[in-house]
Amino acid sequence: QVQLVESGGGLVQAGGSLRLSCAVSGRTLSNYAMGWFRQAPGKEREFVAAITWSNAITFYEDSVKGRFTISRDNAKNTVYLQMNSLKPEDTAVYYCAASIRAGYPKRDREYNYWGQGTQVTVSS
Repeated sequence: QVQLVESGGGLVQAGGSLRLSCAVSGRTLSNYAMGWFRQAPGKEREFVAAITWSNAITFYEDSVKGRFTISRDNAKNTVYLQMNSLKPEDTAVYYCAASIRAGYPKRDREYNYWGQGTQVTVSS
């Protein structure tokens, strides 16, 4: 019902910036939130940021607050993750996800649709 395709990953030096994009297609009215997760080697997938569908309320994992910004462009059917002041510990595969659950989902099991991921590598 929902297809997600991430783009914008790459290699950047510490302190640099990247903007990830997630193109959304298919049925979207049933979505409650769009989120970004990341998974580093040897670690579990973790929540990064999300934005609710109906009222665009945003929420973030503490370590990225003030550095990352999630936003949506309805006309382009795209959700973004602007990442500034990147750190080596931000290195991971970043995934876009869509949730049909109400509230403020932060757990990966609360998301129903997933993109293929895009690699972000931050060098020190």
